[in-house]
Parts: sequence; C-alpha cells; structure tokens
Amino acid sequence: MIACFDIGGSAIKAAAAHAHDDVRPLPKVPTPLSDFDAFAATIGELADQSGADRSQLIAISIAGVVDAETGRITCANIPCIDGRALAADLKEKLGRSVLIANDADCFALSEATVGAGVGHRIVFGVIIGTGVGGGLVINGNIHEGVGGFAGEWGHGPVSATSAGNPPASIPRFACGCGQIGCIDTVGAARGLERLHLHLHQAALSSTEIIEAWENGEATAARTIDCYVDIVSAPLAMTINIVGASIVPVGGGLANCIPLVELLDKAVRRRILYKTDRPLVVPAKLKVEPGLVGAGILGLTEIAK
Repeated sequence: MIACFDIGGSAIKAAAAHAHDDVRPLPKVPTPLSDFDAFAATIGELADQSGADRSQLIAISIAGVVDAETGRITCANIPCIDGRALAADLKEKLGRSVLIANDADCFALSEATVGAGVGHRIVFGVIIGTGVGGGLVINGNIHEGVGGFAGEWGHGPVSATSAGNPPASIPRFACGCGQIGCIDTVGAARGLERLHLHLHQAALSSTEIIEAWENGEATAARTIDCYVDIVSAPLAMTINIVGASIVPVGGGLANCIPLVELLDKAVRRRILYKTDRPLVVPAKLKVEPGLVGAGILGLTEIAK
C-alpha cells in the first residue's frame, strides 16, 4: 500500500492505494501556494495519515508539466513549486521517494488500467473542461515525450477559421499559452462560451449552452455544430498520429454524453482507420481519476 496524491491550485487530495482498483481517499486540504516548507509538510502529514509505510514511495498527480530530463515542474497556479525539481526537493524534505506525473497523464493511465481503455494497447485520454488536454498511455505506461508535453493536443495554432454547416467565419483567438488559434481557446468550457458569443452576440455559460442545445434551441445547436467541427478535426489528426484504439474523454464538458457521442461520430468520419465501434467515449472513472492514476503509477513502480 502507498500514499498517493492529486494536487491542484485549490486543494490537495490524498488517498491510500491498496490496489489498482482499491484507492481509499482521505479528506482533502487546501494547497499551500506560497510556502514550500508548508507544502512539503502537508504532503508528509497526509502520507502519514494514509497509513503507508515510510519506506514506500509516494505518487503524485499534479496540474503541471514535469520535464522528464530535468525533473523540473512548470506549475503556474502553485508558485512555491513552479520551476522546482519537485520530486528531488520533496524527497529531501520527507525522506521518501517521490513519483510525479501530470494530471491528464494520470487520468489517461487510470482509464487505460481500470476504465474504458482496459484491453487496449494505445489509449489517448482527452480532457475537455477548464482546459483542453490529454495523456498518452502505451502498453500500460505513460508516454511523456520531450519536456513532458506528449498528449497536449489543445495547444498549437491549428484552430479552424471556418466551421459548421453552412460555414461560419471563426477568428483565431489568443491563448493563455502565448499562441494564437489553439484548440484550447474554443474547445474548453470558456472556449465554448467564447464561440457562442462570437456567433450570436449572446453571453451564456457553457452549462447554459449545453442545456439549450439539449432542449433543441436553434442558436445553441448552431454553436455546437461549429464546436464539434472545430474540435473533431485536430483530434482526428492526433488519433491518426498516435494510433490510439480508444479515446476516453473526461472533464466538465464530457459530462454531456450526447456531446461526446457527436464528437465521436465526427472524429470517426475524419480518421484514416474506419470503424463502426465507438472510439471517442465517455471516461468510466467519474470519481477521482487523478488519485486513481497516481495510485496505479506508484503501485506499478513498486511492483517492478
């Protein structure tokens, strides 16, 4: 049994991982943002509460990108760890070995191991929520790529400038990553809102747009038509490149099953491999996939 964590800018979630399908959460606590000593102490206290042996490693899923070569993390929403060689620094503070992976990678690993991707050799886990992201798992192992950015299909200047039927003109929106025209600017929840505002000059939340679409409202249907057209093309290209045979989707927008089904049909029309079987599917793990993925990551390491 090991201690595992899912760490975001607002909260640290911890659990005791007894097996891949037996991860027992502890109460979550606020994330110390500006004090690394407090951050490390909180991790240590929660690890002790889990009951895990201090000789065992701890595994962390985090909302940041870890460079596999340097071990340094990019994590702007937790300033006290941004730029640190976090695993090494935590090991020095806690006297425990530490494994760290991006939260989208842990999501993909959890789906590949105990979720929708069971039985598939190549699993591409997709997030469409606050942001657009993803993780790639090959033969049960996270593929991080150079700099830890493998699977990050949401960034890159590839967003369409014309979408929907009939075609509508779509501007190339500025992205927080510094580029123009990233899929994240349209495919994420705020992006869906941005798209609706552009098309109809009406400010609605993503949940309001989805609800209106499900109720048959025409302007929302037009927004969703354009949204699926824009998002499905780069997702299809990514699937062609990585060769995934299943694409579990998580994040807030993925809670709308009809939207995922529509995206799946559009993607399957655009990929080279033709199949009548659903490819882009709702994630099976609805509760704490990051924690589950971190637990699987750590348990797999100690079993080697």
